[in-house]
Amino acid sequence: MRFWSTALITIAAIALAAAPVSAAEINTGGESGAYHSTFCPALVNQLNQIGKQSDCVTSAGSGENLRRVARNPRELGYGQLDVFALEADLYGGEEAFEIVRSDDVRECVFAVTRNRSYTNFGEIAVNADRLRFILPPQASGSAKTFEYLRKIDPEGLGRARNIINATDTDEAIRMTLADEDAVTFFVQFPDPENERFRTIRQLNGHIVPVVDSIILRQQVGGRTVYYAKQTPISQVKWLNLGRRVVTVCTPLILFTGASEGITDTQQRTEHRQMVLNIRAMRREELIPRESPVARILERTRQLSARARYHFQELSLTARERAKPFLERMYRGAQHVVRVMILKARPPEYIEDQ
Repeated sequence: MRFWSTALITIAAIALAAAPVSAAEINTGGESGAYHSTFCPALVNQLNQIGKQSDCVTSAGSGENLRRVARNPRELGYGQLDVFALEADLYGGEEAFEIVRSDDVRECVFAVTRNRSYTNFGEIAVNADRLRFILPPQASGSAKTFEYLRKIDPEGLGRARNIINATDTDEAIRMTLADEDAVTFFVQFPDPENERFRTIRQLNGHIVPVVDSIILRQQVGGRTVYYAKQTPISQVKWLNLGRRVVTVCTPLILFTGASEGITDTQQRTEHRQMVLNIRAMRREELIPRESPVARILERTRQLSARARYHFQELSLTARERAKPFLERMYRGAQHVVRVMILKARPPEYIEDQ
């Protein structure tokens, strides 16, 4: 009798081990970041209420989350939509993923320099080949945003050559503001009252609006990648633009793998049900009203069409003014290349021409 009892317990244990695991891993970002400390715990709480066990797992950010979900499509990940647009093709394209939610939560792109002659994105873009860009770590969402901006603007920011990565965002800011010809880009929620922005003010830096026609027309999977936003502030001494911060912001998305990539039938069914359950959740259940992020989002507004046009025109004008100079440089470079080719040809070839 004892033998059969032991045998049954063993068989049951094996069956449990072989059964599909219902827990969902939710890939976030740094331990102190909003993905991990604000958004994910709220989602876990809601999933637990419907009997779906889940865990928040730290990561290096959007890029690593894409890689993890591509490896295991049952997992979830938070990320920036611009990073998704940049790197989804590395893992099978948009069709390998499914965007579960995007609740009008947007992270903003900030360009900071101490050089007061740079007042709009176009002025940075046309001078990209001579500026020094000091960015947060290479795996960070901020660095990947910069990479995406270079990709979509090959004749502007794409000409940047002097690019280095600091150990973290705060070091990137400090290094940048010690150099007259340096610029840093970083991505975060638009909270100009926090310590990072105080540092910018104290080190005599200023924020350059990242608003440009090339940037605003980007789309991925029918979704707009960047929106022009404004956030009112109370401390204005360190801004050139009055009582607001203006820049583009990219949506925060919650994504998972495409259900078609899950081979086990039961796991695929569970996955599809989880996606439906998350989509049915109310926005206020996933963004706690008492959180700092919720208060920031309430203050941030879409830039009016008139204001958006104004900033786009400033950037375009800077690009247009630089064109004659750039074209002269291009023609001069072409001439140098032709001369070098002629000098490299054998004398008999030149005589035959």
